Amino acid sequence: MQSLRNLPAVAVFALAMAYVESAVVAYLRQLYGVTDVARDLSRMSAHIAAIETGREAATIVMLLAVGWLAGRRLQDRFGYFVFAFGLWDIGYYAWLALFVSWPHSPFDWDLLFLIPIPWWGPVLAPALIAAMMCIGGATTVVQAERGLRWRLNRVNVAIAATGIALVLYTFTAESLGAVPDGFNAVANARPSDFQWGAFLLGFAVMSWAGLRVTWPGRSRVLRI
Repeated sequence: MQSLRNLPAVAVFALAMAYVESAVVAYLRQLYGVTDVARDLSRMSAHIAAIETGREAATIVMLLAVGWLAGRRLQDRFGYFVFAFGLWDIGYYAWLALFVSWPHSPFDWDLLFLIPIPWWGPVLAPALIAAMMCIGGATTVVQAERGLRWRLNRVNVAIAATGIALVLYTFTAESLGAVPDGFNAVANARPSDFQWGAFLLGFAVMSWAGLRVTWPGRSRVLRI
């Protein structure tokens, strides 16, 4: 059960990491007078965008590293990564709410990610995904500890890929539409309306795929 005992430590790491990131964002918001991200965020230069993209990539590397160190097999290492990612995301918004009383509403827009193009969405959307990641990641760790393996097959992978594609489209629709006009157009693109129907459908498909992969059923002893 040693691998399972690492869950609290990974949770502490994710929440502490979220504190650091949200503190930096709180400083930047006060420095530049940002209250509404979609309205007040200035267009980033190519240089700053490259630095910010590198920071996001470094964040993923850090979460992957803690997942690798916490687990013992591929399955529970991935589970720890997913769990840490989800808790970090939730913690980020929780700390911001404490520091700067934002978001004011779960429907406030936020710039979620920059890789490979800007992702925009209401705070509620990534929060729902993060909650699912916490549950799915922890479940994966528990099952790995019990010797149960993923139920991976082409059907489950295809279902998951479909759900992920739908969700990603809802986050990047504005940016994708600006791609033909070049970097400046993509950097200046701002959200106007979130496609909740497509998002919820994608979220439901992703959740279904997660259940199909992790549901014990006739799972075999883990070999990885």
